[in-house]
Amino acid sequence: MKAILLHRHGGPEVLEYADFPTPQPGPGQVLIELKAAAMNRLDIWARNGWPGIQLEYPHILGADGAGVIRAIGESVTQFNVGDRVVINGNLSDGTCEYCIRGQDNLCLKWGLLGETARGTYAEYVVVSDRNVLALPPDFPFEAAAAASLVFLTAWHSLVTRGGLQAGESVLVVGAGGGVNTAAIQIAKYAGAKVYVVGSSAAKLAKAAQLGADILIDRSKEEWSKSIYQLTNRRGVDMVVDNVGAGTLPLSQRAVRKGGRILTVGNTGGPKFEFDNRYMFSRHIALIGSTMGTRSDFARVMSLVFDGKLKPVIDQTFALKEVRAAHERMARGENFGKIMLIPQA
Repeated sequence: MKAILLHRHGGPEVLEYADFPTPQPGPGQVLIELKAAAMNRLDIWARNGWPGIQLEYPHILGADGAGVIRAIGESVTQFNVGDRVVINGNLSDGTCEYCIRGQDNLCLKWGLLGETARGTYAEYVVVSDRNVLALPPDFPFEAAAAASLVFLTAWHSLVTRGGLQAGESVLVVGAGGGVNTAAIQIAKYAGAKVYVVGSSAAKLAKAAQLGADILIDRSKEEWSKSIYQLTNRRGVDMVVDNVGAGTLPLSQRAVRKGGRILTVGNTGGPKFEFDNRYMFSRHIALIGSTMGTRSDFARVMSLVFDGKLKPVIDQTFALKEVRAAHERMARGENFGKIMLIPQA
């Protein structure tokens, strides 16, 4: 099969389009011919490397994908060859105390496709049958792959962890990232009033099309002060801040007393300082979240299949054009998901 191979860390130049043996499914596994894969910011971090990361070289990036099952391993009974499926990249062993409680994203042996296992930047991938969900007839592979990780992540953060309720107000820091485009839609679906901070008028206009109620251009105004004024000095009930460095202090000022700040990532950097007096004196809850559970995945993808939530696709590249796709994401030009088509 053709795949994008990573032999060492570095810039886009280390991504090699080459032949690699097609994997074979073991017991409880399925082989999927990928029709679409989607990129995440994580792909760039894994490509660049960080202290302590351990990859099996050559590594294959990619957590998102959708395609057709071409082979099944022993004991697989719920899927057949030819089934159209979408992949849940959240890997778990299904046996630990957390998995038994239905909290598989907290698994003691938790992993992520494309990070701890070879992923979807390839023509084929093998995953456990627990990690696939059947697609409705004719539902587009590209839309399924674009939705899977970001809608799972946003749903678990806002609904499962954050307890979002109808009538609340939500501030999403950043307009164009995949998780943020999902968070805007989920917040609106839940009945919240949605504020969005964006880096440009163009991205904010697209956020409005997704349902954002109040748009704030951070290039023209100090957004935490704007939120304070727009909410009559109250603040919002919830802030979705997946940037981290440089924004968390502002999020503390934008959230109301007793409000929640949600984080699933740190695109601005993993380490930062904030004034803890804001945290305890205002009774603010800082809630971390990673991916989501299998039940979250089934729930949120059913809403996607029903058209109540819609994945946002930025641009589509052939798999062999992956370096250009990585460069686009690194420049922050995308609004929504960048797609890779293995067979193109």
